[in-house]
Amino acid sequence: MTPFANLARIALMLRRNFLLLPAGAAAAAAQDTRPIESYDDHGPLVIERPRPGRPRAGQVAVAIQPHSDDVPILAAGTFFKLMDEGAAGYFIRVTNDDMAGPGWYAETVTANERDQNALAKVFGVKRSFDLNYNNHMMDNIARAELRARFIFLFRLLKADIILTYDPWGHYEENPDHYVTSACVEAAAWMAGGAKDYPEHFAAGLAPHGVKEKYYFARFQQRVNRVVDISQWVERKIDVNLENKAQGPAGENGVRLRSRLEKEDKRLPLLSGDNASANRNYIREFVLARDRETGQRYGLAYAEQFHHIGSPQDRVEDYIRRNALPR
Repeated sequence: MTPFANLARIALMLRRNFLLLPAGAAAAAAQDTRPIESYDDHGPLVIERPRPGRPRAGQVAVAIQPHSDDVPILAAGTFFKLMDEGAAGYFIRVTNDDMAGPGWYAETVTANERDQNALAKVFGVKRSFDLNYNNHMMDNIARAELRARFIFLFRLLKADIILTYDPWGHYEENPDHYVTSACVEAAAWMAGGAKDYPEHFAAGLAPHGVKEKYYFARFQQRVNRVVDISQWVERKIDVNLENKAQGPAGENGVRLRSRLEKEDKRLPLLSGDNASANRNYIREFVLARDRETGQRYGLAYAEQFHHIGSPQDRVEDYIRRNALPR
């Protein structure tokens, strides 16, 4: 019997079994619309708004980007919010951006490093780290090595919160994005273990797992956290102005105005001096996604994420609700 004939025989047997169900059972099975149980601990959609005081005091937030323009475009407002609410901030750039920027190879690398250093100053982070992998080539590296470097840094910095690309975001073309995010996800979990990389403990480090993750994506993802960044918009523009070597910001306002002048056209948006033209370009075009996201939720500007908090401890939660005094 051929494989196709065998498949047809199995299909016929399944059909007969279905038709031999008790009266009405087949129809009920075909029309059963009961929802499938979901065991999703990541939670429903939450609108995260500014909080007074310093509720994040004592926490450490680490923003991780493959390239110098990733966090500025997709998560700068949230990074500012976390730090303004008390978290200590650190910055990690994974590649040297050698395939994105002006001029010949060394000039490109230098220009992007200059941008990264400027970003760190505008963000006001405690320290920035460059891991210096080649741009667009990260699918060719040993992921265990990158994962180990992240584990070391998470333990060294005592990272509580990370912001990076969503390892489960859809339609991501850039290998630097999906390799970085996959290694970060594994490292955030493994850093809390007491057996992985014991040489770290001999050097004075201790296990320290990441407690909270803000995953951003360029395309489709499961969004369960929308962060109101309305009061940080001007500072997000400040950060994006530093991306002069690459990205959709930097000097693009002036470049667009020059192009239109050659075509005997002008945009009122780009009137004024060069600084105003560049700021207005970023506000109108680079922040369009934030504006549209905010409008869906009644906010001026918002960034969206897949957010993962600490897993709920069912034992401790049960104790809190049910324990009695002796």
